[in-house]
Amino acid sequence: MPADSGETLDVINPATEAVLGKVASAGATDVDRAVKAARRAFDEGPWATMRPAERQRLLLKLADLVEANAQALAEVESLDNGKSVGIARAVDIAVAVDTLRYMAGWATKIEGATNEVSVPFAPQMQFVTYTRREAVGVVAAVVAWNFPLLLAVWKLAPALAAGCTVVLKPAEQTPLTALMLGELIAEAGFPPGVVNIIVGDGPSCGAPLVAHPLIDKVSFTGSTEVGKLIGKAAVENMTRFTLELGGKSPVIVLDDCDPATAAAGAAQAIFFNHGQVCCAGSRLFVQKKMFDRVVADVAQIASSMPLGHGLDPAAQMGPLVSREQMERVCNYIDIGRTQGATVVTGGARAKDKGYYVQPTVLTNVNQQMRVVQEEIFGPVLTAMPYDDLDQVAAWANDTSFGLGASIWSNNLSKVHRLIPKIKAGTVWVNCHSMLDPAMPFGGYRQSGIGRDLGKAALDSYLETKSVFMAV
Repeated sequence: MPADSGETLDVINPATEAVLGKVASAGATDVDRAVKAARRAFDEGPWATMRPAERQRLLLKLADLVEANAQALAEVESLDNGKSVGIARAVDIAVAVDTLRYMAGWATKIEGATNEVSVPFAPQMQFVTYTRREAVGVVAAVVAWNFPLLLAVWKLAPALAAGCTVVLKPAEQTPLTALMLGELIAEAGFPPGVVNIIVGDGPSCGAPLVAHPLIDKVSFTGSTEVGKLIGKAAVENMTRFTLELGGKSPVIVLDDCDPATAAAGAAQAIFFNHGQVCCAGSRLFVQKKMFDRVVADVAQIASSMPLGHGLDPAAQMGPLVSREQMERVCNYIDIGRTQGATVVTGGARAKDKGYYVQPTVLTNVNQQMRVVQEEIFGPVLTAMPYDDLDQVAAWANDTSFGLGASIWSNNLSKVHRLIPKIKAGTVWVNCHSMLDPAMPFGGYRQSGIGRDLGKAALDSYLETKSVFMAV
């Protein structure tokens, strides 16, 4: 429906810079209407009394509908975001379907526990005691633009399985698949008000949403800077929140790893999804004797990657999501040059039309440089040689982030010694950015609070109630 103000947002195709269409630009009045609809559905509607098995059935029906519409969703994601339609279908849509099915199973497995208690100041009394797990209430789900549909499902699936209702705000740059998902939610048979989707920018739409007094939980994926603002706003109302934020993930290559394998893994870790991945392997550390070989191989992979439209099957990397993001990434490359980094390959915008940036590899960097310390969120890799495990562990942890890391080695003794030293929410070994709905995903330090995926995600949408019954 139109926004109360009548305002709209242009949706831009990042590959061509053409306007794909217009969507309503929600403001505070629209937010209030959506939140109140979610509150009514949680407190009064059929959702409030729906049995767990019925919530499970609806989520499984939604998974079937997403799977049946996978190609259309992937093509729209490609047009809206710039990513490869093949990657969108194989990763974004496929993982979204698996997440819906995984979380559907949890709907019927939410359980409390009975306890035997010893109340010291009432020794003469007997009690029956138990705990209940109850849905937290109305959830504000605010998601980023790099995996628009997938991130929306990461929030919706556990929240709905738990019995919550949701107001979903997709990123204003990439709203289209969220709106398509809304149509599928209605087709699946979810009651009105259970899922409400609003599109708008951060100040006009996102800020009033996370600060709304009827919101019980905020779940956010995006930048650390915005996540801190959301956390502060949520605390004002004591709203529960989880934040999945930025990263600067290290890729650590040990001296026993095959150089070609390491190079291919490092290239995938940083150039997948054009580097627009919160856990992208943007810092490469290679044992000194292998450094030149691995960097040369990564640079060769980078320089040979065809760039093009996401619908072009020959293209291996597409455009960044927006002009703003393209300029941000190019600015970081210039900052790296200014601070003394060497551009081995790439280092500039590509093409005259569209928001393309060349895959870039930087060497002669150090821990103090901004390109090493700050999240760039684009296809830019910094590479440094190291001497021993203690040194590389210290360097790997020497940022404010702690989302992911990967270790490339077949020496299990060294791998097992290194894993506990890495301060990150996920450590991959001989792979990077692998995800499964059963495995929790989130970060240490400034990479966030709480977890998406796994049972940990479901738990974050539940409150625990203790019951004491004197008998």
